[in-house]
Amino acid sequence: MPVFDRSYIKAFEDIEFLKRDDLRPVRLLLELAKPDTLQREAGIDATIVVFGSARLVEPAAAAEALAARKRERDLRPGDPGAEHMLVVAGRRVANARYYEIAREFARIVSSTRYVIVTGGGPGVMEAANRGAHDAGAKSVGLNIELPHEQSPNPYITYGLSFNFHYFAIRKMHFMMRAKALVAFPGGFGTLDELFETLTLVQTRKVKPLPIVLVGKAFWERAVAWEFRVNQGFVHPPDLPLLRYAETPGEAWEHISDFHASRGDESSIE
Repeated sequence: MPVFDRSYIKAFEDIEFLKRDDLRPVRLLLELAKPDTLQREAGIDATIVVFGSARLVEPAAAAEALAARKRERDLRPGDPGAEHMLVVAGRRVANARYYEIAREFARIVSSTRYVIVTGGGPGVMEAANRGAHDAGAKSVGLNIELPHEQSPNPYITYGLSFNFHYFAIRKMHFMMRAKALVAFPGGFGTLDELFETLTLVQTRKVKPLPIVLVGKAFWERAVAWEFRVNQGFVHPPDLPLLRYAETPGEAWEHISDFHASRGDESSIE
């Protein structure tokens, strides 16, 4: 039997060929098509997107970490590094409540026809997927290859954990079925997705949807909304795009009221 070179491999089976720079459009299409196809086959057509820090942990784990930092500080008295880590651990204990809020919010959502979608990682993402899991409901994880903090959490529904290379296509999937965005305290990634959604709604590239910020005190300090308005960089009528919530129930109420007021068939009685 003759021996053939790589040119003989079928194009769709030739991984090295698909990785070429000039095949990037094909890879982009595949990343768009695969998750879309599998979600449609799973009957997912209306989602609630949850963003937030990957570094938040549940209260018990935060308390355990704080105790460990105290022991380290006691072994290294006067060490600025140990003192700093202790302060950070204390703040994580205070912020651990957001893990429970996200988990309960997702449980509430999962009793409706909406499906929870997260970035698929730890922290708030894990909490939201976990809440859906508590309710025995489906949830989606849109992971992406990163240097750290990005491995699928164990609560994503089997068959609905996706892995992306391109941020742009991942962002499209967050919005394609979204009926609301709920943002918990977080870092660069959370701010990135929040402002992306605000911009899409403001410019009418997507249909209006409620954008709920959990933790008003955090968000008003993290992003000086009124300052931007006063400087003339944000149009005052755009601020009502944002809604604040402190509890799972408040967050859900904003979403259900928004869709009920619009006569949206996807709103839940």
